[in-house]
Amino acid sequence: MALKQSETGGYDYFILVPVIALVGLGLVLVYSASSHSAALRIGDSYFYLKRQALFCLIGLGGMIMAKNIPCAVYSKLVYPLLVASVVLLVLLFVPGFGHKVGGASRWLKVGAFSFQPSELAKFSLVVYMAYSMSKKGSNMEVFSTGVLPHLLVAGVFMLLMILQPDLGTALIIGCWLLIVLFVGGVRLRHLLGLILLSGPIVLWLVWRVDYRLKRWWAFINPWDDPRGIGFQIVHSFLAFGSGGVFGAGLGNSKQKLFYLPEAHTDFVFSVAGEELGFLGVSIIIILFGFLIVRGIKVALGSRELYSSYLALGLTCMLGLQVLVNMGVVMGLLPTKGLTLPFFSYGGSSLVLNLLGIGILLNISSRA
Repeated sequence: MALKQSETGGYDYFILVPVIALVGLGLVLVYSASSHSAALRIGDSYFYLKRQALFCLIGLGGMIMAKNIPCAVYSKLVYPLLVASVVLLVLLFVPGFGHKVGGASRWLKVGAFSFQPSELAKFSLVVYMAYSMSKKGSNMEVFSTGVLPHLLVAGVFMLLMILQPDLGTALIIGCWLLIVLFVGGVRLRHLLGLILLSGPIVLWLVWRVDYRLKRWWAFINPWDDPRGIGFQIVHSFLAFGSGGVFGAGLGNSKQKLFYLPEAHTDFVFSVAGEELGFLGVSIIIILFGFLIVRGIKVALGSRELYSSYLALGLTCMLGLQVLVNMGVVMGLLPTKGLTLPFFSYGGSSLVLNLLGIGILLNISSRA
């Protein structure tokens, strides 16, 4: 199906408008969720808002730039991106480079700013898989060609993330890999084999680490220990429940007042539920849903196989992160620290997601 573009500048407003709405609403919610704690801990209630606004400007600049760069350029950057991502992930384990938060070394700290290499790694994998699958074509059905090399590359990234430790992001990449391999034409029996082999490994990784096992039990019944391991998800439930249909109003969340740990990052959607209510949450979900559906249509409408895979990979990665974050804060998935794209505080995620949107806009304008 051909995609009709806006007459002004070739921008696909079915992508641009939802993204601008989500980013704008995300800025408001980051300020609402962080202002009180920032005022007490840092002495500046606007601290997180100012930083997020800066990341937003950088990201929007990157989006506009990516919109005007031919997709062929990214195919030439595949291997430099992969190498850079591996180097940055390895640097996390080098003393003096990796910055530990909550026992996990996931950030490289440079002065007052930090960078999360896993965000670049996800972007690099999307570019690599699009390039590789488009080159292999019908050979994707052969295990040694269509599955093994992609599994090895993704496996290196997943292993480095598990060692941080960051099992959640590794699982996101694993699920994403299965989706794009399926779309790329890999035989179903190969995919089923990967699932059967990886299942026991995931169970072992959960079972051998005490806090992961506790999170699993908290997911099954958070009310068993509401003051301990179930504290975060219980207060997320309370946030959604007290929001009602129309919400308590912007800035009026009570759960963000030190009840929800990291309310402006992983659980910002819970604050949205309390302040905006069912109506506001529904609008946010619809905006994300509209964006994801449009991204899939852009992939289907692309004239080039590489661009099609690139659009699909970016859309699926975004969609999985949205699905997992919302599932966690609503108690539909075990608790895991994954950000909500365009909403959660964090420069790495925001900038690279907006860069991905710029690539989608570029592909859409050439469809």
